[in-house]
Amino acid sequence: MTLFVTGGAGFIGSNFVIDWLANNAEPVVNLDKLTYAGNLENLTALNGHNGHVFVRGDIVDYDQVLGLFNEHKPRAVLNFAAESHVDRSIHSPDDFVQTNIVGVFRLLEAARTYWSGLGAREKADFRFLHVSTDEVYGSLDPHDPAFSEENKYEPNSPYSASKAASDHLVRAYHHTYGLPVLTTNCSNNYGPYQFPEKLIPLVIHNALKGKPLPIYGDGRNVRDWLYVGDHCAAIRAVLERGRVAETYNIGGDNEKANIDVVHTLCDILDAERPRPGGGSYRAQITFVTDRPGHDRRYAIDARKIGRDLGWKAAETFETGVRRTVRWYLTHQTWVDNVTSGAYRDWVARQYS
Repeated sequence: MTLFVTGGAGFIGSNFVIDWLANNAEPVVNLDKLTYAGNLENLTALNGHNGHVFVRGDIVDYDQVLGLFNEHKPRAVLNFAAESHVDRSIHSPDDFVQTNIVGVFRLLEAARTYWSGLGAREKADFRFLHVSTDEVYGSLDPHDPAFSEENKYEPNSPYSASKAASDHLVRAYHHTYGLPVLTTNCSNNYGPYQFPEKLIPLVIHNALKGKPLPIYGDGRNVRDWLYVGDHCAAIRAVLERGRVAETYNIGGDNEKANIDVVHTLCDILDAERPRPGGGSYRAQITFVTDRPGHDRRYAIDARKIGRDLGWKAAETFETGVRRTVRWYLTHQTWVDNVTSGAYRDWVARQYS
């Protein structure tokens, strides 16, 4: 029995692999391209672990992926591999089309070829679990109900459009070929090992370096925040008990405006790592020009996964974000290693 995880050196994928191997004897084959956000340092806790097989590669490479299926004979594939940052998708949409659409297509083709050759019992037990995002649903007005699994898709960025396309491909491979698929759509994740281009680690990093804390527009864009450990627990529940062809929304029930998130981070840092020279880190907040097509509000209705699979987020935003800040404070070497070179150039261009 083996799991095949793609994108397992990225933020969510590495957290899932570490959690899985800490609680299960079932080994993991971990395929990752190691782009700027895929980092082997995320997996140092697994050095020497006999249950972890890392392979550098790309889900776009059908031959390599099919070879891994045939060699390791997994009972399930979990696809975390994705280009995931909206701002980058605005500047370089072609990368998102290649990974999130072409890559998922090739991964599905390899999985279908492998699955088609299994015996009847193994075919019935096999699962293809695709990890997606709430951004495929578009944007909500302030008083709209939260996104449910029944919401129509209305993606507004190249990133969300590419993820919507991949979701549709996964659905089509079940209805056309019978491939046993599962799809999850999650809200904004945060926690350990998140690359400092996303809001929470970016603010922590910039605050400690004495740099501006850039906030788009008026800072009132609202997101639902989900601690990555809770997300991993939800994915395990979907893998173990989810119904084939179903979609499950995963959310933290923590709607927060971006400016309120930044204020909370500043207040925690004020207590945990006081600002040199005194004063609050709030003084470093800087409002910058809003990005094109910035969705105003996301919110997730996660009642289905709670009702059907018994999952509920364990962390509140207050407990999860405090754990996150403390992790970054005690892992400054990791932060320094991932915030060099190309990353600095990108940040300078994006927030100038």
